[in-house]
Amino acid sequence: MIAYLRGKVMGLTEETLVLDVNGVGYEIYCSGGAFRKIGNSDTAEVYTYLQVKEDGITLFGFASLKEKELFLKVLSVQGVGPKLGIAILTGLSADEFTLAVQTADVKRLSAVKGLGKKTAEKIILELHGKISAAEVINASGDDLTKQTQGEPTAKLSAIEEDAVSALMGLGFTKTESVNAVKKARETGATGVEDIIMRALQGAL
Repeated sequence: MIAYLRGKVMGLTEETLVLDVNGVGYEIYCSGGAFRKIGNSDTAEVYTYLQVKEDGITLFGFASLKEKELFLKVLSVQGVGPKLGIAILTGLSADEFTLAVQTADVKRLSAVKGLGKKTAEKIILELHGKISAAEVINASGDDLTKQTQGEPTAKLSAIEEDAVSALMGLGFTKTESVNAVKKARETGATGVEDIIMRALQGAL
């Protein structure tokens, strides 16, 4: 099993990375997060998933171990293969995907190339409640957000209360949720979904 690779970037396409590791070139189908992490660097490191089939062997690459674990949860849904799984984590960031699952947003999931409405509904049905906030926050490889605990809670509007409830449903504490919503509001977020998205992005 090839679980991790580090080497020199020899080439990039829209879907793949060619990585030279000690003179051996590996072609890896990468997630959007992995491509963002690589950027314009001459070297790269990716966590990998190896698919072995009768007609060949394929490597898939991820920005972090957490992103790989999220990918494996997507694969646990019957009918979702590795290429569709990588397409999902390229069309949507980890937080966008998780928010879509938690809010049963079939339209958002169906917007991913190659993902139909029925499969999107199946993913939501099977993964709802199975993806924790920690998996989302750490998918980029960063540390968990360090937020101040025990601060007094100001009165929240109905929209803010809904956003706090949604974040708590993702596994955040009430204090973390309130602080994240406040920060999102300060950046200009208005609707519930916008507040949640900005709150999650601010935690990454």
